[in-house]
Amino acid sequence: MVGHQVSTAEFSGKHITVAGLGVSGVSAARALAGLGARVTVVDGGDGEALRERAAALEAAGITVRLADADTLPEGTDLVVTSPGWRPDSPLFAAAAEAGVDVVGDVEIAWRLRGPDAAPWLAITGTNGKTTTVQMLASILRAAGLRTAAVGNIGTPIIDVVLGDEPHDVLAVELSSYQLHWAPSLRAHSAAVLNLAPDHLDWHGSMRAYAADKGRIYEGNTIACVYNVEDPRTERLVEQADVEEGCRAIGFTLGAPGPSMLGVVDGLLVDRAFAPNRHQQAQELAEVSDVHPPAPHNIANALAAAALARAFGVEAAAVRDGLRAFRPDAHRIAHVADVDGVAYVDDSKATNTHAAQASLAAYGSIVWIAGGLAKGATFDELVASAAGRLRGVVLIGADRALIREALTRHAPDVPVVDLDRTDTGAMAEAVREAARLAGPGDTVLMAPACASMDMFTNYNERGEAFAEAVRALAAGRGKDA
Repeated sequence: MVGHQVSTAEFSGKHITVAGLGVSGVSAARALAGLGARVTVVDGGDGEALRERAAALEAAGITVRLADADTLPEGTDLVVTSPGWRPDSPLFAAAAEAGVDVVGDVEIAWRLRGPDAAPWLAITGTNGKTTTVQMLASILRAAGLRTAAVGNIGTPIIDVVLGDEPHDVLAVELSSYQLHWAPSLRAHSAAVLNLAPDHLDWHGSMRAYAADKGRIYEGNTIACVYNVEDPRTERLVEQADVEEGCRAIGFTLGAPGPSMLGVVDGLLVDRAFAPNRHQQAQELAEVSDVHPPAPHNIANALAAAALARAFGVEAAAVRDGLRAFRPDAHRIAHVADVDGVAYVDDSKATNTHAAQASLAAYGSIVWIAGGLAKGATFDELVASAAGRLRGVVLIGADRALIREALTRHAPDVPVVDLDRTDTGAMAEAVREAARLAGPGDTVLMAPACASMDMFTNYNERGEAFAEAVRALAAGRGKDA
């Protein structure tokens, strides 16, 4: 199945406006121009990096308009938006007034697929998407299938669909933004990992956010995979319009019922696709085959396994793929042990739902938290973790919101409030956490907030934490 067998007729000769000069926007602009469209890219920014990208596109015959993202170019036949552009953007209002459709890069990729294109196994959710897509790709490769992890994970899906490399199946990560702008998408099978309030400023409400997530199930042919512990995901399956014969498949950290995958006696087991699923479960892997074996990561593994099994992958490949997989950096990553204390970097826990899952993985915690709250509240998170908190170190712009929740729900837990945002703040946070921690504790950086108040991104924040831990370990070694 080759991704580059596509039809260009829908786009050739059309005037297409691409909104945004980021990775997906550049990819869409180049692809559409290559298909014979007249492309104009608009972006509200005008910095040096954008000018360099603009110059490269203009050299390829693409028109770029910087510092003007609100006006619809005259004669536009279609608008292709980058994922982050809000639905209420003036450009889209102008498009609606002119009767011009607005779609995303995922929608374009879907329309470009040829008749023999690789099917999509699609994954969304508030947290865990990237890890689960990578797990799924590892399992598919272990089964001998030609695959790639694409979409919101960083590789623009248009590039893969138009590329020369053949694929048997694609593991596709999709954000709520991308799903909002992809009305035609119809996956082979799809999973919603979990649902928690996030990006509500973009979607307008939790109901709208959930509805966009639920779009991933529309038209599924084989399986809609849902989280048994999160009933909202099952409701999305119930509301979806799927192909006849498509099955609802649950995953759970407990013992599974029929049409579920779950955990029994330290084993990941399948009662959905096993030959005798009504009477017994089929062993897929051991919990110890999952790295790291934190509860939320085991749930990710079960979801990946469910999609792979829906595609016909044998049990042995699930085991081999999970054993081969290692998560990206800053995802519940063990940095070092210092004086009997484990230091764990989960900088990717940028919202309360992710932080709650991370905190649930440890018994006695000194928690480093804070940053940009993005409108979040922290009462539920703190209440759920209060019994495991030995101490808390707060950093970042919105740390007061977490401090107030700690006062209400964990008043006896010692709190260090660091009122600084310079480059040395993380090192001080680690030193203070070390002071609060004792042997057997875990110092866990799971900020529950975005990083951009102090750092470029969560990767930089995680690196700062790891560097501070290594410095602490070196200093303790010298003292010894």
